[in-house]
Amino acid sequence: MWIFWLILSGFFFVLEMITVGFLVLWLGIGALLAMITSFITDNIFIQTLVFVVSSIILIFFTKPLIKKFLKKETPLLTNAYSIIGQRGIVIKEIPNNEKMGIVSIDGEEWSAKSDDNSVIPVGAHVEVVKIDGVKAIVKNCSSTYNLKEEV
Repeated sequence: MWIFWLILSGFFFVLEMITVGFLVLWLGIGALLAMITSFITDNIFIQTLVFVVSSIILIFFTKPLIKKFLKKETPLLTNAYSIIGQRGIVIKEIPNNEKMGIVSIDGEEWSAKSDDNSVIPVGAHVEVVKIDGVKAIVKNCSSTYNLKEEV
C-alpha cells in the first residue's frame, strides 16, 4: 500500500508546483506520513486517518506562518499612476480655469491642471497629487514671495 501513498504524494507535489498556493503541499506531506504509517500497519483506515489528520493539522497550523513570511508587497504603481507624488516643472502655463497646461515629469510631457484652480507659471516646480483620466492634477511647490518696495 505504500506505493499508493508515494504516488499520491508525488501527484500532490507536482500539483503544488503548478498551483504555487501552499495548500496542496500539505496534502503531499500528509500522504508521505501515511506512507510511513503503511510500513508500520496494513490497516487502511489508520493510514487514511493519518493522512487526513496530518494534512488538516499542517494546513491549519502552518499556513498562517507561511502567509506571514510570504507577505505580499504593496503593488507597484504602473502607467499613469506611477507619477503620483513625482515632481516636475511647468513648461506651459497652467491657467486657473478648466484649460490645461503642460508639465515635464522625468522627461515626459503631461497635460496638467492645478489642484486648487490657481495659475501656475512656466518654470514653477509642481508635484502630482492625482491622475484624472490622462491629466495630471498638480500642486504648486515653488515658493513665491511678494516683495514690497521700501519707501
